[in-house]
This record gives sequence, C-alpha cells and structure tokens, in this order.
Amino acid sequence: MTARQEPNQRAWWTRQESIEAPAPPRHSAVAYYRHSAQDRQENSVAIQQELVRKWASENGVEIIHEFADRGKSGLTAEGRDGFNELMEQWVKKRTDFEFVLCLDVSRWGRFQDIDLSATYSAECKRHNKQVVYTTLGMPRPDDPLYPVYVQFERFRAAQYSKELSVKVYHGLVKIAQQGYWPGGKPPYGFDRLLLDESRKPVHVLEPKQRKSIQNQRVTLTPGRSEHVAIVRRIFHEFAEGERSAATIAEDLNRDRIPSPGGRAWNASNVRRILTNVMYAGTLVYNKTTQKLMTPTRRNPSDQWIRTAGAFEAIVEHPIFEQAQFVIAQDALRFSPEVMLSHLQRLHEHFGFLRPSLLRDDDEAPSASTYAKHFASLDAAYQHVFRTVVEPIAAEVQSLIRQQVDHVEVYEDFLVVNRKFTVRIQPSVPISYGYNQYWYFRPDFRGTVDITLGVLVSGADGPTILGYLMLPRLLLRRYGFRLFATSESGLGMHGYTDLDLILQLART
Repeated sequence: MTARQEPNQRAWWTRQESIEAPAPPRHSAVAYYRHSAQDRQENSVAIQQELVRKWASENGVEIIHEFADRGKSGLTAEGRDGFNELMEQWVKKRTDFEFVLCLDVSRWGRFQDIDLSATYSAECKRHNKQVVYTTLGMPRPDDPLYPVYVQFERFRAAQYSKELSVKVYHGLVKIAQQGYWPGGKPPYGFDRLLLDESRKPVHVLEPKQRKSIQNQRVTLTPGRSEHVAIVRRIFHEFAEGERSAATIAEDLNRDRIPSPGGRAWNASNVRRILTNVMYAGTLVYNKTTQKLMTPTRRNPSDQWIRTAGAFEAIVEHPIFEQAQFVIAQDALRFSPEVMLSHLQRLHEHFGFLRPSLLRDDDEAPSASTYAKHFASLDAAYQHVFRTVVEPIAAEVQSLIRQQVDHVEVYEDFLVVNRKFTVRIQPSVPISYGYNQYWYFRPDFRGTVDITLGVLVSGADGPTILGYLMLPRLLLRRYGFRLFATSESGLGMHGYTDLDLILQLART
C-alpha cells in the first residue's frame, strides 16, 4: 500500500536541486550614451543602453547611474551636458564606482583631435576610473595591443565625421544647383515653401520646422506682405530716389519699422539687403564655410553657387541692377586713390587741410570716412605725400646699412643684426594755424620692436630734421601729433642722428 502524497510535495527519493542566489556584482560603474541627429538608428540611446546593460550584467558590473546626450554632436564636449556632468560631478568628485561604460569609442566622441578624446579618458584614469568600451571588452593590463585598438577606433570615429561632412556638403551643393533651398534661415522678406515629391507646393514652413520626407524639397517664396513692402521700399528709394543707405535707415527708424533683427536700422543692414541678389530671384549658396565645429569663414565669391530664377523675385530685375550700379559708383568714390586725390586737390587749392574743408566740399568724403579707411585724416594726409616720404625712407635705410653689419628687409620693416626690428615712418609737417605738427602712428605688431619716426622739413625740397625712437612696449596704441613746441616729446623720444640704433645693434 502506497502512502498518500500531498500535492506539490516532493518525494523523499527525488533529488532536490539547490537554487543558488545570483552572485552579487563585483564592480560598480556609470554609463554614458550619446546619439546625434546624423547618426543611424542603430546608434540610438535606447539601443546603446540595452547593449551596455547586457554587457554589465554578464560581467558582474552594477550600473549606479546613467548619462545621455540626445541630438548632440560628438565633435567637442561643448553643449554635451550629460558628458560634462559625468566628468565634473562624478569622475572628479565621487569614489563609489570604478568604471565608466560606453558602447564604443564613437559614442564617447568623434573628436577631430584624437588626442582630446584620449585626454578625457586619461582624466578618468587620473581619478581612478577606467573607461570601458563594451564592444572592445574589459581591457587586460597585460594586453599591449589594447591601446592600439582604442587609438585606431578614435581615428575611425574622427574620420567618419570628416567623410560625412564632405558627403553632406556635396549633397547641399547639388540641391542648390537645382534651385532648391539647401537650409538655414531665409533672408528677410522670404518664407520657406515645402514642395512634395512631384515639386508641387505643400505649405509654408514655420520657423525651425523641417521637411519630414527625404525626397521633398524646399524653395523660397515671398513672405509677409509688410516685410516684402519694406524690401521694395529700400530698393526703390536707393535706386530711384537717390537716397543713401544711412538716410533710408533713418527714415525707417522714424517710421518705427523694426529691422530684421528687431532692432534699429542702420546703413549696414540696409546695405546687406541692397547687395543680396536673392531678392532678384537668384539662389546663392556657399558664401561661408563652417565645418566640424570650426569658426565660420567667408568663401571667395568664385566659390559661391548661384542659380538664377530659382524662385519668385521680390524686387524687379531692372531696379536691382540699378541699385548695384549705384553701389559700384559709391565704391569708386571711396576707393583709396579717389579719396587721396580729393585731399591733394584741397591741399593744392588752400595750402593746408582740416576737417572743415571736407565738410564744405561737395565731392570729398567726410573726415570720419578718411579715418575709417586710413586710421585718421592725418594718416591719409601722409599718404598724399608718399612720393616725398618714400625716398626719405629709402635714404634712412641706406644710412643704417652703412653703419650696421647686417640688415635684412622683411615685409615693410628692417631686421637689424637679427637682434631687433625697425619700421621707418617719415612724416611731413601738417599746418595748424600758425604752428605745424608731425603725425606718427607707432606700429604695434608683435614683430616690430621700434617705430623710427623721421621728421621731414616739408614737401618741397625735403630734408631730415631728426628722429623719434618709438619702442612698441613703451607707447599707447594710438597715433599722436608732435608739435615743434613739444619739448617733452622731443626730450623723451627725439634724436638728431641714428646713434641709438647703432648702439642697440652693437650690444
């Protein structure tokens, strides 16, 4: 007779397997994930998280905290809040973990300077934390090839960004050549118009809104009617009303019309509109370059991509061309040769120059315009007499060569005995009432040690009256006037000969 067995009761003769508790983690770690907008789907934060957690579980590592940067470029650490918090608040300040887990080197960053990537890893090591790339596995202390693997992966991560940048650039060039908007904020007065796969209009895109389908395209279309009217007003007043950019800006501010940036109008932002060929319907791309987080630089005009008739013009073509003609004429008026010819004409007529003569002259630019182009009106005056000062500079150079062993001409200054540099700056006197002064503008480039001012007697039959030794390190950064009665200036810097230059050359 068999004994009755209770349900779920194990018989005494069966072998009972012992159920062991899982081994406690042997190490603790934090994890870092990064995914940028350009990365493929397989690099998403969720997938990285799943793979890193799986590796940690299989290798006895407990993840105590996780950091993530979504939609962030890995070219630098700038703007990566998760990465910076990891380094500053955890790696440098906490001691309750040993490892920093990351799926692979590219998730750590695609630093273009691969030494920078290594620097962050070394910073972790300095604070007794080991960066572990889970796709490479736990590094072994006796594995001499592991650092080689990591450095190679750093190079691959950086190279991927470079190759992607080139591909994106050529793709945008192709889009621009076809007459479609390659991206970015549209010019003032335009909106972005979304086109479907058959290039038919869909709707106007809101600011920061993007197309959702790859083979859709974007073009420009006239925007808000009041903005279009302002653009047309600017062109008509400039091209037909013969009003200057500064005057147009004053009128717009008087009418309380905000500029494209929401601030007051000025001559510069009016001129930017007048010179923008997009208002005539021509798309322009590649005016500037900014790749891989480098500073933006302006490209030469022969590298610009221009596509005429790409979209509806805001300004009629004849009006736009007339505006460009006026701008070209203004440019000729403010060329150095023309500006100096006005000074020469006034000097020959009056025998002197002063700002009031410019104000009363209908053709010459203002004194402030000369200051903008030549640093000051006094400096422009010296340019008028360049046929006088250039032979004087050559004479002084010859005097130095006669008494110094070794003199080299480099750019626009002299290298004396390879010990110090001198720039020769002659100056003709400028009339000032019953007095006169000499104008000097010391050279503050780091490669010029001394500006050698040369006082010239005058434009007719010039002779050398004396010298000023102007060391760069002892002067303030502006030009100055030396009057004939300036005893302090002459006492401090004035010399009758070149003995000081010779003494410095011999030391």
